Amino acid sequence: MPDDLRQVRQVRQVWIVRHGDTEWSQSGQHTGRTDLPLLDSGRAQGSRLRSLLASRRFAAVLTSPRRRAAETAALAGFASATPDADLAEWDYGDYEGLTSLQVQTQVPGWTLWDDGAPGGESPQDVGLRADRVVRKLRDVDGDVLLFSHGHFLRVLAVRWIDLAPGAGRNLYIGTAGLGVLGFDRGDPVIRSWNISADGGPD
Repeated sequence: MPDDLRQVRQVRQVWIVRHGDTEWSQSGQHTGRTDLPLLDSGRAQGSRLRSLLASRRFAAVLTSPRRRAAETAALAGFASATPDADLAEWDYGDYEGLTSLQVQTQVPGWTLWDDGAPGGESPQDVGLRADRVVRKLRDVDGDVLLFSHGHFLRVLAVRWIDLAPGAGRNLYIGTAGLGVLGFDRGDPVIRSWNISADGGPD
């Protein structure tokens, strides 16, 4: 890699934000295609993000097309964020609306990270979407801000550092949680993770 490009990539950062609280994020139900609105608590989280992000300048701001992500973006001060279908949440297929415990009662030993969702996406499917996002991000000249979803952002973070999609099981990001991806001496790194809307670890 040319030295000048390596230095540009050293300072480039990708700020990622999970959407605020919804009814199903609080109950632990898998929420992929279901287009739920934010709860009042989620709207308050989105508004608190505004002061945390106000001092940053982003060359691009992208959001999942799902209402909960786009609404979080708007409340955080980025109503003009560009929708990107690749930022949608994991498609849970037959397990949409179920909790992990409910699925495991039906399918003992099941985990999303190993088995994916019948009628929906496998970990490899989500990893391919994340790879497309990573390629887009690395073509942007400057910092980028993304609004998306918990499971997808965990996959995106591990694909950023070239780990398998299933490694996302070892990251947790709460509602309205924020992370920063970037570079160190040309190597992709996770610079910060799961910072709350109030500015500290969740």
